[in-house]
Amino acid sequence: MTKNRWKSKIRASCEELGTYRQSFDVVIETLADILARRDEALKLYKQEGGQPVIEYTNKGGSTNYVQNPLLKLANELNRDALTYWKELGLTPAGLKRLNEKALDLKVSSKKSFADVLEGLGI
Repeated sequence: MTKNRWKSKIRASCEELGTYRQSFDVVIETLADILARRDEALKLYKQEGGQPVIEYTNKGGSTNYVQNPLLKLANELNRDALTYWKELGLTPAGLKRLNEKALDLKVSSKKSFADVLEGLGI
């Protein structure tokens, strides 16, 4: 999927959950970039045969088996993406944290009963 399609999908998901804020656009942009690069790495991985382990010959001429660099890159990009998903509330734990933070802001911004009475001149 392209970066722009990811951006639209991520933003729509945030809006659906009620967590979208315009200030999240930079984070959404970064996450979309990570996911587009991950998709490209997976596409190349599949085109090259999709082998999770490949032979690698080092400078000394020894041949060893190593994890496919494209698969390794895709896994690293997935880990990076998960961090951003959490920040945007797109995981259960991330959503819970965002909702709790929003609740704390609402509670802390409310005046106490005494403050309300004082404002009324009572």
